[in-house]
This record gives sequence, C-alpha cells and structure tokens, in this order.
Amino acid sequence: MRFLTAFALAALTSASAFATPLDGQPTDGGINFQPAATSIMERIHDFHILMLWIIVPITLLVMGLLAWVMVRYGRKANPTPAKWSHNTLIEVVWTGLPVLILVFIAVFSFPILYYQDEIPESDLTVKAVGYQWYWGYEYPDQEVGEYISTMVADEDLQDGQLRNLSVDYPMVVPVGATVRLQVAAADVIHNWAMPAFGTKMDAIPGRINEAWFRVDREGVFYGQCSELCGIRHAFMPIEVHVVSQEAFDAWIASGPGSDESNELLAEYTAARETRLAQLD
Repeated sequence: MRFLTAFALAALTSASAFATPLDGQPTDGGINFQPAATSIMERIHDFHILMLWIIVPITLLVMGLLAWVMVRYGRKANPTPAKWSHNTLIEVVWTGLPVLILVFIAVFSFPILYYQDEIPESDLTVKAVGYQWYWGYEYPDQEVGEYISTMVADEDLQDGQLRNLSVDYPMVVPVGATVRLQVAAADVIHNWAMPAFGTKMDAIPGRINEAWFRVDREGVFYGQCSELCGIRHAFMPIEVHVVSQEAFDAWIASGPGSDESNELLAEYTAARETRLAQLD
C-alpha cells in the first residue's frame, strides 16, 4: 500500500512521469506509445484507448469484489460458511459476459489486423535481412544491392546519435510513399520492429514475410530486433530516415551504404532541423 501511495503521489506531482515520447525515439519517463507516424499506428493508438476503457473498469470491479469478499466473508466476519456451492445465474453471467466482451473487442481488432495484412499497391520495395547481429537492406526497384547496417559503438557516437539505437548506414524511404517491406533472416529468427510505424514482422530463415507502411512526415525513427536471437540481440537496432522524394533520389544516386550517402543524409537532416527551429 505504501508503494502504491508513493507511486500515485509521484505521478500527480511529477511532469516527467507523464512525459510525451519524442518523435521516433524512446523518452525518459515516457509511459505511452511513441507518436504515430503511419495510419497503421494511428489505428493501434485508437484501439489501445478503447482497450483501456474496457480493462480499467474490469480491473476496478474485480478488485472491488475481492475486497468485498475478503471483508464480508472472512473468518472473523463469517465464521460459519454457507453450504451451497453453485449459483446458476452467477455462473451464466460470468461465462456469458466475458464472451460478449471478447466479441466486442474482435469487432474492432479484426479490421486492424486485415488493414495491416492487406498490402496496397506499393511505390517502393525494401528487403530487410536479419543477421547475427545486424541488418542488411536491399532496394530491388532501384537496383540497389544489399548493404549492411550495424550499430554505432559507444566510442564512435557523434553528436545527435543515440546509444544502442543509431546505426552506421540506415534505411531511407521517401515521405508519403507506400513501402512494401520484405523481411527474411540468414541464420536464426529475428524481428524487424518499428514502434512509431506499428510494424513488427518476424524474420525467418528460408521464408520471406511481408509488411507495409506509409510514413506521413519526415524524421528519423528508431526500432530494434524484437526476437531473442543470441548474445547480441540487444545490439542490432533499426534506424529509418524519412526524407523528401528528391532527397531519396539523391541518396539512391550516391550509393546507399557509402560515406557519400551518409553525408547527404547528414546535410539533409541538419537543413530540416534548421527549418523546424525557424518555425518554432
């Protein structure tokens, strides 16, 4: 009880306890999803809010019933227990009501699953291959062969890069483009997960799984492998840069996976941040 009281007071008095997650990256003190960057994640946000309206009343009801039973029917208050063991009405209610709740949830969850699974006509295809312990990216539509994306070591971090999240050669996609993501693995099972996109797809050896996303705004977004894949599972992050179509074309022309391509991305990111600062 002391822990719950302290937590409630901290939540009410500390702004950081309810900090809004930064766009595309984790936030100290954040307790909610990252801001949605795709229509898929927006639907997941809405469904999450719906689930909270269902889960919280059920939790409070069950806690209240438990407290009432412990007080009303404890040994001191009720030394002689009742002899009956069944109540038809109660058993019908506690069996039928959860079924109705699950049906209600299914009505809203199945369309989201279908929306995630049904891939629309794409503007771009990217193949992501998981290795122990890094990612390889390929752009077949642009005839770009696979390049390797590995985590930046702590001693090599530059200004603006994030520990355990930034990579040397990130994935790049144009803003507003429908991206068909093909995910595979070369050794063990990995998982390509990007929280802000609402995308999470297993990378399985010998199999190609597909997902899709369409990012609505420019920015840098971070994810990680979300399948236990070995001793360096925690060190194969995902970094995606969403840029304008012109910047994407220039990046493709520069040769993805090269120092020149990274210089273009750095210049573009700096120019975007300058524009945002001027708007503020």
